[in-house]
Amino acid sequence: IECANIRVTTKNLMLWQLHTLTRPSEAAGTRWEEIDLENELWIIPPRRMKKGREHVVPLTPQTLSILEDIKSHREYVFPNVAKPKQCASSQTCNMALKRMGFKGELVSHGMRHLASTTLNEQRFDPDVIEAALSHVDTNAIRSTYNKSIYLEPRRKMMVWWSAHLEASTHA
Repeated sequence: IECANIRVTTKNLMLWQLHTLTRPSEAAGTRWEEIDLENELWIIPPRRMKKGREHVVPLTPQTLSILEDIKSHREYVFPNVAKPKQCASSQTCNMALKRMGFKGELVSHGMRHLASTTLNEQRFDPDVIEAALSHVDTNAIRSTYNKSIYLEPRRKMMVWWSAHLEASTHA
């Protein structure tokens, strides 16, 4: 991603999605009003989430750096290039991946698979990983009673994940 011949906004969007473990539409639709810099959180409202529940994403030094690089006064962190008052398309990263030569090999949603596999291989708590991916427990009773978002364990895991990604780009 770092070396790809793509727009800076697209590169930042791809990195944002990869570092935050979010779905393409969630990442593309990021609004500045959702970012809590003081507490280093991105709070995605229920209306923008697949399961209709608020999702809180701990921000890492790397994701904060992405935001610092962007610093805009627009509504969206990743505005649409042709229509700057709208957010980037949820397909922006997929189109970039195709141009980068990954057609048929990788889609942007697949970055979540990569993250889940890596984090599970590193033996992070599966509940923490699933919470980071904003998955709902398939056990209906457990899902009803367990409302934990595992914020502090997720913060530690996300810091590890971002550092791992950063180390991988310099390998």
